[in-house]
Amino acid sequence: MAKKLSKLSEAILEMADDQYRTGLMDKVEYDKITVRILGPKALQNAKPIRAAQIRTMRLRGELSQSQFARPLHLCAGYISQLERGIKEPKGPALALLNVIRRKGFEAIL
Repeated sequence: MAKKLSKLSEAILEMADDQYRTGLMDKVEYDKITVRILGPKALQNAKPIRAAQIRTMRLRGELSQSQFARPLHLCAGYISQLERGIKEPKGPALALLNVIRRKGFEAIL
């Protein structure tokens, strides 16, 4: 079972995601931070998910953005940004979305 991330770890991952996405951080530094917090398997198991795939997963479960976000410990605004392609899921969010894609939304409930 994966350990629950602290709020500090989540904040560090989010900051790293934003800096990497905007070009302020290179891939090597981003990977170092991600691996340090999530472990070495984090980069191997997390397959990218496109915005349309996230929306399809949510609609398949007949959930609003808020209902979809709640069990993922995310906000509805972040789900909206993911579905519009403004942000790309990284770290724990990407890992959970991969679980949903493989096993269905029920797997995280």
